[in-house]
Order: sequence, then structure tokens, then C-alpha cells
Amino acid sequence: MKRIDEDRLETDVAYRVAYTGEFMGFDGQDIAAIHGAAAALAPLVPGLVDAVYEKLFSYDATKRHFVLRQHGYSGPVPHDVDSLTQDHAMIQFRKGHLARYLTALVTREYNDKMIGYLDMVGKMHTPKAGSPALDVPLVQMNALMGFVADALTATIFSLGLDRATETRTVRAFGKLLWLQNDLITRHYQAAREHATAAA
Repeated sequence: MKRIDEDRLETDVAYRVAYTGEFMGFDGQDIAAIHGAAAALAPLVPGLVDAVYEKLFSYDATKRHFVLRQHGYSGPVPHDVDSLTQDHAMIQFRKGHLARYLTALVTREYNDKMIGYLDMVGKMHTPKAGSPALDVPLVQMNALMGFVADALTATIFSLGLDRATETRTVRAFGKLLWLQNDLITRHYQAAREHATAAA
């Protein structure tokens, strides 16, 4: 039986990812499958991004978070939720971020730098990074990740891959997105524990 330092799981992101990845069986073959899908998935990224934002804009609980100024964006901001459209400059800015994220998943080396990037993705949706006013509830992040996972799965199924490659690729992305979701959730857990301690 392998011994795990549970306290270290909460303080060492690389150790946490190594543990959760090993537990799920996320390994070099999965990374190779993800990288192997890059050429086929890259041209489809704009469509995936549009589908994500169409979904986000279909609920007030998710769309409202895009009215606030986004970190790194210096242009005009929308007046309110109702006036915000997908062609607004700030939404185009945000779409660019999502496109780069999806591209990074299939092209970047999975090393400590990539782990830090995936961890920051989670942190950016809380007041602890990015815009202090941005605080997306965890339920919305979970709903979004579930939608992204399903959209990626549907896209992979549409590529016409042979059965073995298709299965390997779907499973690899499934594990990867669970790793990402854990790195999102950990920041919400930390924020909740901090708030409890402050009270």
C-alpha cells in the first residue's frame, strides 16, 4: 500500500496532480493521445469556443459574470447583462483566452509549468487571482466543466478515428478534465476554509 502525505496534497500542487493522476491512471499514453488529437481538434477550437459561450449566455446565472471587467482587458465594458452580446470586445477577449486554453491542452508539454497553468485556471475564477470582483460560484464552474467535457467528447466522436484511438482519446481527455476540475475545486475549498476561519 502506497503512503500518501495528505497534508502535502493541500500545499504542493505538483504532488497533488501526481497523486490524482496516478490514482486515475493518467499517464504518458494519455498525454500522447491528447497530443495526437491536436491536428484534428485545432481547426474545431473556434466552434467549441462559440458553443461554450452560447451556453454561458443562455443563463443569467452564468452570463452575469461577463459584465464585470475582465483581468487584462482595458477596453469598454458592457452596461448590463441585457446589452451584452457575443460580439462585444470584452467577450472576444475572453473567447481568445478560452481558445488558447483549449489549444494548450492539446499542444503543451505536461510539466510543472503546465500544472501551474491549469491551477491558475481554477484560481482565476475566484477573487484570489485576476479581477478581485470576479467570484464565479462553484456550481457554475462544475456546470461549465461538464458542458466542456461533453462537447469535447462529441467532437472526438465526430473525427472518424479508428475505434481504439477514439476510445483512448476520449478516456485521456476525461481524466485530464477531472484533473482540471480538482484544480478548480481546491481554490473554492481553500476560500471556504479561509472564510470559516475568519468568522
